[in-house]
Amino acid sequence: MKIVNIPTIELNVEKNTSPVLPKEVEVELSNGLKAKYPVEWENENVINENDTEIKGKLRVTTYPKPFIEQRADPYLYKHTDGYYYFTGSYPLYDRIVLRRAKTIAELPEAEEVVIWERHESGIMSEHIWAPELHYIDGKWYVHFAAGERDDVWAIRPYVIECADPNPLTGTWVEKGQVNTEFQSFSLDATTFENNGKRYLVWAQKVENDTISNLYIGEMENPWTIKNQVLLSTPEYEWENSVFYVNEGAAVIKRNGKVFIAFSGNATDHTYAVGYLSADQDADLLDPSVWYKTPEPVFVTSEETKEYGPGHNSFSVDEDGYDLLVYHARPYKKVEGNSLYDHNRHARIQRLFWNEDGTPFFGVPGDQVEPTDQPVVAKINYI
Repeated sequence: MKIVNIPTIELNVEKNTSPVLPKEVEVELSNGLKAKYPVEWENENVINENDTEIKGKLRVTTYPKPFIEQRADPYLYKHTDGYYYFTGSYPLYDRIVLRRAKTIAELPEAEEVVIWERHESGIMSEHIWAPELHYIDGKWYVHFAAGERDDVWAIRPYVIECADPNPLTGTWVEKGQVNTEFQSFSLDATTFENNGKRYLVWAQKVENDTISNLYIGEMENPWTIKNQVLLSTPEYEWENSVFYVNEGAAVIKRNGKVFIAFSGNATDHTYAVGYLSADQDADLLDPSVWYKTPEPVFVTSEETKEYGPGHNSFSVDEDGYDLLVYHARPYKKVEGNSLYDHNRHARIQRLFWNEDGTPFFGVPGDQVEPTDQPVVAKINYI
């Protein structure tokens, strides 16, 4: 994707005053979208009345491809302490790992710390999957899924808690299993707050069936739900052509709406992302207020060689722009069970927004190319 048009900025400035140059400018991209980028101005601090044209450069950030190898189900969180925290499924499925850095660029080389390891037997002893780090009411929480040694597919959602400021060095306490209304394969829990209420969204198979639905419930505390409501079932072909799956929910609130991205189908090249949306002021426990995309919005790309993109999270970059964090494989063909092919690498790219306020996911791996085209500000002294 390229930047095709950078508008000239016209500034009317009173004489004997210094112009205030904008920190960002909205540009047009080759796909027709408009997006804002920060500007680094030349000689910004030494402008005088003889200067009627100032030039600057767009700061366009690109990320390594892949970003972090063999970290499926990636979760990136920027905290108020200024650190970025990153976690994801560890290939051995036997531990929860966490790393942090002051910048996103430093994360790939940041030290990774094991903050919790599986039990030797019983619950939480197998298939430690999809950890998510959340900060709620002054404490850290990790929501994750786990099976048990005697029944490795008895996957259930669990929560651990840390009351220390630094979650990499603090003490983690097990809070137990989330109290879903029925016992069955359940995973990929995420939590978010809206209008003073906290919610949990998770995937769970219907009892004695193979269908994995999305459910939502209001929370009493970070490990306890008050209710359970069916939110989405895999009804479209993109969700069920191989397996009937809705999973990997991730929430972002923008433009007066709540968006829940989720993944469907198998964990191979058919894996894809769609989303649900509802007004922020709606009753989010009423399934009728949610709209679901009938087609996927993020799919395999042969051109960029990213296959099965999905199980995303959302974050923001250092300038506050939205980011899409996801995993994808660098090849299409998978030998054996795709769950044990560990080359689902973590990847990052900018998340854009359509004019109607809906998210534009784009093509996996298609990052905006930096440009040498200058930003021009023309100054008119009045």
